[in-house]
Amino acid sequence: MSHPRVSLALAAPDALPAEGRIAVWRATRDTDLSDLPRERVQVIQGFAPDFDALRARGFDVVAEPGAEYTGAIVFLPRAKAEARAILFEANARIAAGGPVWVDGAKHDGVDSVLKDLRSWAVVTPPLAKAHGKIFAFAAGAAAPAEWQARPGTPAPGFVTAPGVFSADGIDRGSALLAEALPAKLPARMADLGAGWGWLAAQVLAREGVESIDLIEAEHAALDCARRNVTDPRARFIWADATTYAPEARYSGIVMNPPFHTSRAADPALGAAFIRAAASMLSLSGTLWMVANRHLPYEEALRASFHEIEELAGDGGFKIIRAAKPIVGGSKPVAASRTRMARPRR
Repeated sequence: MSHPRVSLALAAPDALPAEGRIAVWRATRDTDLSDLPRERVQVIQGFAPDFDALRARGFDVVAEPGAEYTGAIVFLPRAKAEARAILFEANARIAAGGPVWVDGAKHDGVDSVLKDLRSWAVVTPPLAKAHGKIFAFAAGAAAPAEWQARPGTPAPGFVTAPGVFSADGIDRGSALLAEALPAKLPARMADLGAGWGWLAAQVLAREGVESIDLIEAEHAALDCARRNVTDPRARFIWADATTYAPEARYSGIVMNPPFHTSRAADPALGAAFIRAAASMLSLSGTLWMVANRHLPYEEALRASFHEIEELAGDGGFKIIRAAKPIVGGSKPVAASRTRMARPRR
């Protein structure tokens, strides 16, 4: 099945140039690109699971844009600052006069982007279908400087990029987790979903840590982490934390797992992080994690660890320590010796 809006837009004569590379920003694993000339398409996608899935489908995929293109399609992300940064980049990299098609859903803010874009570019009449819109503008207009991606400073000594998680400040859950960590941690550590590196930096400040792997699926966030964490004990791994297999098991893991795959909360994603952590830890290893209090992770924890306790938290978050992974994670929940302890005060 073709993309409901892209197929409609590209049916028009000369919708895309007949020659040259076509850049496609932020297509996901599920995006139907069958209406595009695959041999001329380069997909720009920094999210590792989507990157891998698109490459498996035979597309030329890169994490960052390359040289000049003759046309583009931008699938708008939800974060407005990121959407603006991508459109600024597309306007600069597409040959002057080349079309930049912009596709987005209403619930992701396409109407707001369309209104703002009209302030500096001539935009074609939008085509509305399937709860979204698609429209185009010619590259080469004078884009406002404030649309260009600029690093944020969420904390002293740290930088972030538009669209990364908690770009404007330290996430409260991560701060609570850092406060609850013991003064001494195991030697071989990992941070699953490490983001821009603040939590990993707090781990490196503890005694006993000899190494930490920052495993992060979002390329832009990991680039920020490389700038923020310069300790030689840190290693940076661009990968899906739920499927990554380390060369050697870790003795400790920290994580503030994401819980959204779309607009709605998806506890299955956090549960996948828990199972992944258990598979990466040594049999005597320990996981420290933070989770939103309303998310039901207890079943996944009981199925994956022998020991579980709630260390701290507040009305919005719970800090959990889980230790001694269950081999294979297949032990029946009823037979497990685990329990959720009362929070320590």
